[in-house]
Amino acid sequence: MKEKTNHSFEYLVNRRKFLQLGGLASVSAYLSLKFSDAGLLAKNLSGMLEKPKTNINDALKHTRTKYSLPGLYPGKVVKVTNDEMTNEDKLNIAEIEKSFEKGLTNLTGKDLNESFKLLFEKNDIIGIKVNPVGPGRISTHLELVEIVIEWLKSNGVKSENIIIWDRFDYMLKDAGFTNDRFKGIRIEGLQTMDESAQEGKTDDNSKWLDKDGNHISRNNFDLDCYYWADVEAPQDLAYLNQHVFNNKFSYFGKLITKELTKIINIPVFKNTGNGISMATKNIGYGSICNTGRLHKPLFFDVCTEVLAFPVIRDKLVLNITDGILGQYDGGPDANTKFIYNYNTLFFATDPFALDMVCHNLLLEKRKSMNVKVNEHPIFTDYLRYAEKLRLGITDLSKIELVEMN
Repeated sequence: MKEKTNHSFEYLVNRRKFLQLGGLASVSAYLSLKFSDAGLLAKNLSGMLEKPKTNINDALKHTRTKYSLPGLYPGKVVKVTNDEMTNEDKLNIAEIEKSFEKGLTNLTGKDLNESFKLLFEKNDIIGIKVNPVGPGRISTHLELVEIVIEWLKSNGVKSENIIIWDRFDYMLKDAGFTNDRFKGIRIEGLQTMDESAQEGKTDDNSKWLDKDGNHISRNNFDLDCYYWADVEAPQDLAYLNQHVFNNKFSYFGKLITKELTKIINIPVFKNTGNGISMATKNIGYGSICNTGRLHKPLFFDVCTEVLAFPVIRDKLVLNITDGILGQYDGGPDANTKFIYNYNTLFFATDPFALDMVCHNLLLEKRKSMNVKVNEHPIFTDYLRYAEKLRLGITDLSKIELVEMN
């Protein structure tokens, strides 16, 4: 089987036919990583990608809390496999609920109510970060999110204090995260984007550009809280439409910095090229704007460094990787050829331990399906980097993997 490579930026280009992305076209050449040997890969990396400076040291100056990553259970990952969660193309909600309870209670060693008390308080404003990419096929299952919400509500959290969020509002809608489905729950995209303008179907930019030439989502981002990288952004309108800003700052959403007190992260078990698009990427690229410029020089590091900032580090208390369905190739967008019933949920407070486990499991799946695999350390270096920053446990000899059926 010939390997098909994709990643988040290519997904946006291919799915939405984005235009005029300037110098970022070379991103595809880098991230496809179709290098047959590690030596050639290393040579290209050293020649192309001297890492630019970032403000990571600013993030590390802040005092840690008891909830700071890697959370209450460093290095612990619970894997629950239940073949009854799916029956061909149908979901068994009762079995998903059983698997959720089994996974969470075995992570904490407590029952559902006591598990809530360990991680949350009744007056918390809780954001549920979903992955809407590949809507309806390989996006976060609505049913799993509903189970999580019912658990929160049963422990006293008010509906209005639960917010389902992602970076793009239109992606949430496409994936079924609407107020018709989730009544009383806020659905928040950090930004909007005019798809018609992006696809070149109209020259009218008034739906996303204000009279002063600023993106209408500009005020959704906190100019006092940002991930800075010494990387220039393209200056064309297409980039601005998609990324809100085109400077050297990737600002965190005000939802994250001003409102949320806790975060639950529910990514999906799927690949992005030879890497994964799971817990750390879901948060890293979903919390800030102006990310397109970062793909070539800092693609993986963003997944680590953004999580080092206290607005994420101290609020992200639970990660649940949705592996009810999995996708082993062609990701992160949906490709039905590579989607399969995995019937698995993963639980962790430590997103880096979780991603290390899932990376290796996805690697095994790719090999079993005769997909060409590149095992160069570049695809997991960012996870080991997190251990150096005290954000997670990624040494497999130190990870406690609890497997349950």
